Amino acid sequence: MVKRRRRNQLDTRDFGPEGWIRFVRGTTGLETCVPRDLPPEIRYDRSLIAALSTADRALGRLGGIIEAMPNPRLLIRSFVQREAVLSSRIEGTVSSLSDLYLFEINPRREQETPDVREVSNYVRALDHGIERLKYSNLSLTVVKELHAILMDGVRGAEKSPGAFRKRQNFISPTERIQDASYIPPAPEHVLERLERLEDFVNRPSEIPLLIRLAMIHYQFEAIHPFEDGNGRVGRLLISMLLDRERALQHPVLYLSAFFEKHQRVYYNMLLNVSRKGDWNSWIEFFLRGVADQSIDAVERSRSLFALRDRWIGRYRKTRASTLLLNLIDSLFINPYVDASQAKRELNVGRQSAQNHIAKLLDEGILEEITGRTRNRVYCAREIVRILEATPSLDEPEPLATP
Repeated sequence: MVKRRRRNQLDTRDFGPEGWIRFVRGTTGLETCVPRDLPPEIRYDRSLIAALSTADRALGRLGGIIEAMPNPRLLIRSFVQREAVLSSRIEGTVSSLSDLYLFEINPRREQETPDVREVSNYVRALDHGIERLKYSNLSLTVVKELHAILMDGVRGAEKSPGAFRKRQNFISPTERIQDASYIPPAPEHVLERLERLEDFVNRPSEIPLLIRLAMIHYQFEAIHPFEDGNGRVGRLLISMLLDRERALQHPVLYLSAFFEKHQRVYYNMLLNVSRKGDWNSWIEFFLRGVADQSIDAVERSRSLFALRDRWIGRYRKTRASTLLLNLIDSLFINPYVDASQAKRELNVGRQSAQNHIAKLLDEGILEEITGRTRNRVYCAREIVRILEATPSLDEPEPLATP
């Protein structure tokens, strides 16, 4: 009688000779998946060239529209925060964008949860990474710094934050390695694989940037160098490298919304590179994500700036103070505000801050959300609706699961 294997169980027979990994027995005695050196041979067929052209056009259009806006820096924080929520959600975190905003205006607020701190750490890590790459190449030291920030005080904090793993990990729907669909390189091979990846990231290349980023993201996930948090670090690297290469003048393009929407396909595409060497399908999927999220960022940016223009225009007619206009602008960075936050933003006394909030309440720009008489919090709900909205764009055909 043939014993039936579990549906997700790793089986070397699933990995053809064209697959991107080779099996190497680690010191644990397990057969582990060691990815080959980048770059692979890519077929620049009609389908791939069309996908690259579409992604490049969409990215260029996003860049042009953002640059034409009067103060594009107002968008950056909200787009980073949205990316943090969505990237963390892929890993099972359930915090919302509103939870993050409330936490950021008062980290000691009673609504704090481990999930919201996890998302806040993602924002901190992305800020840190983008700043670090302004002055240096991407190094393994920077990668470990990102991981340390991500895991600071949250779930997984006991799993060696900021250090590459010394234990075997695996990808499985259960906690049993026997059920694993993929077993990354053994710990003794991790550093050597990462050093090869670091060299690929930093050396000059004629490979188009977006295709290189797809390769880098796969390779990092295949190495899986940390005990926990690999997916989030891998997605952080996409955003950081897009910014380093000046694909856009302002960092407003993030792919986690696309990966979350097509999560099963995302994981299967990565696995099929390992099993079948199917780089073209993965790269085209990645490029579709770039195009999709570029279009989404254009629409969301336009909606936000149309709203800002309407509000600013309303007060300019009444010759409102510069402070009031500054408070409106601050809402596009965090649409939640209390008197303490307004006081800091405007550099005024508490009563003056409260008076400015009252003016926005009168116009319906803000609404009070706590129902309390003290320590009140106010929200610009129209901004939150735009940022949390499901795209209204025409949906393309659903992606098939490989």
